[in-house]
Amino acid sequence: MPYRSVVLIKQVPDTHNISGKVMTDEGTVDRGALPAIFNPDDLNALEMALALRDREGGTVAVVTMGPPAAAAILREALFRGADEAVLLSDRRFAGADTLATSYALAQAVKKLGSVDLVFAGRQAIDGDTAQVGPQTAEKLGIPQITWAEEILGIEGRRITVRRAIDRGTETVECSLPCLLAVVGSANEPRPPSVRRRIQYKLASTPMEYKAQLAKWPEFGGEEALDAWLAGRGLRIPVWSAADIGADESRLGLAGSPTQVYKVNFVVLEGTESKEVPPTREGIAGLVDELVREYIVG
Repeated sequence: MPYRSVVLIKQVPDTHNISGKVMTDEGTVDRGALPAIFNPDDLNALEMALALRDREGGTVAVVTMGPPAAAAILREALFRGADEAVLLSDRRFAGADTLATSYALAQAVKKLGSVDLVFAGRQAIDGDTAQVGPQTAEKLGIPQITWAEEILGIEGRRITVRRAIDRGTETVECSLPCLLAVVGSANEPRPPSVRRRIQYKLASTPMEYKAQLAKWPEFGGEEALDAWLAGRGLRIPVWSAADIGADESRLGLAGSPTQVYKVNFVVLEGTESKEVPPTREGIAGLVDELVREYIVG
């Protein structure tokens, strides 16, 4: 039985090598100072959706919310095998916390029509909240399976999933439609296909037409390029707040109750050393001191 899947993906700053040079005076990350990458857990979510499609049939759509530059990861998803892509981009989305983000994404999923499965990465590396997936499921009114590691079986309108939990694994069964929040240990994402990279190299959003025309002036104008892209399935649609029927009071800063009150920088400097005897009592005393000083525990 073929299934229609939607994967929620995000372009994030590469935070693996953060230093003081990429932090603002307010203690936030200067996103412009870091390269943008495909959120790692979202790649695992995409792979799970693609593997399901390859086995059972169906289609995989990818959706992201962000500035026009976020179309880069939509193209990356197309290179890896996604069937269609949608970019949510509107100034009214700016400044969104997880509540406002999940609302916009849920509205986009509804606009896509009948969907069997929604996939999301467990969390994004720029926020580590793990809230967007579950909040999107709540707004869609569908059940969710978090920490999803493997689809063990799917038949008709029932799916069986293995979850990775702290003390082992758990097997759960759920009715469709549902949302799966996928962990990084779920799979090994497939590499981009060279054939698809060639096929989709011109895939564009309307905002990118002028840049494309600068590279390939032989198209002769925006309308001609638009028709050429549309005729080959290479046009990435951009949806605004109005396109998804969103309540503006629930978007961006207006719809984001989360606020950062204060950011403190704590620098720990080693100024002295202490020798701990390699005995049971010495180790117990060290652990007790670390817990007492709130260093661990």
